[in-house]
Amino acid sequence: MTLQQFQELKLWHQRQGRRHPVEKALWDVVLTVWLLGWVGAPTAFLMNSGWAEFACLSVLFLPGLYVAVRRRLHNEHRLRCDWIVALG
Repeated sequence: MTLQQFQELKLWHQRQGRRHPVEKALWDVVLTVWLLGWVGAPTAFLMNSGWAEFACLSVLFLPGLYVAVRRRLHNEHRLRCDWIVALG
């Protein structure tokens, strides 16, 4: 994801957060776990903990993966995703 896409999603959630509280909460969880990966990665490397390094590095891709899965489900008409149009 680009910074512009992050910004667009942030603005959409700010505007539509009251109408879509589950969407906003789910996006907040995705970003929280992503941030935990960034914060935990240096510690995992310093501790030389292989499983922690893998866990932290894998969640760095979580926002992009989340958007890709939601986009695919939206395109297959399995899940309606109103914020997809905000990404362009």
